[in-house]
Amino acid sequence: MNGSVTIRQVRDSDRDQIIAIFNYYAANGYAAYPEKPVTDQFFPFLREGTFSFYVIDSPEGILGFGLTKPFLPFPTFSKTCMLTYFIRPEYMNRGLGTKLLDRLGRDAKKMGILMMVANMASRNDASFRFHKKHGFEEAGRLRSIGVKFGEPFDVIWMQKTL
Repeated sequence: MNGSVTIRQVRDSDRDQIIAIFNYYAANGYAAYPEKPVTDQFFPFLREGTFSFYVIDSPEGILGFGLTKPFLPFPTFSKTCMLTYFIRPEYMNRGLGTKLLDRLGRDAKKMGILMMVANMASRNDASFRFHKKHGFEEAGRLRSIGVKFGEPFDVIWMQKTL
């Protein structure tokens, strides 16, 4: 990476780069659930109702994005947020995901959030290991509920107390 890397609030102008990152994972693995590319209409869906939504910006462009949203839209779950984030594959294992997760966690704490949850495909070992390394624990597993590339997979739910 050349130059400085900053974590900043998402802008409308980030849409195409965010969609490109997401679509890479849709086409090439199990980190994103869709099998086919999403359109730019997916961006408002990502943005809607977010507590925090950041990009990792650099002179090379957007290197990743992450967001938190309400877990469920009921006041009884107001202390829990759902976490989503993706890093461009060529920038993985450089500490960027950790920096982004830390920022999202700090924001969540400031908002009074006590619990973060994330879900991932059982065929996404890298995500499972990353979450485990950062204090998430497996909280449940929905067996064989997804099929991608003709292969069934479980959805693993993980949680972390803030």
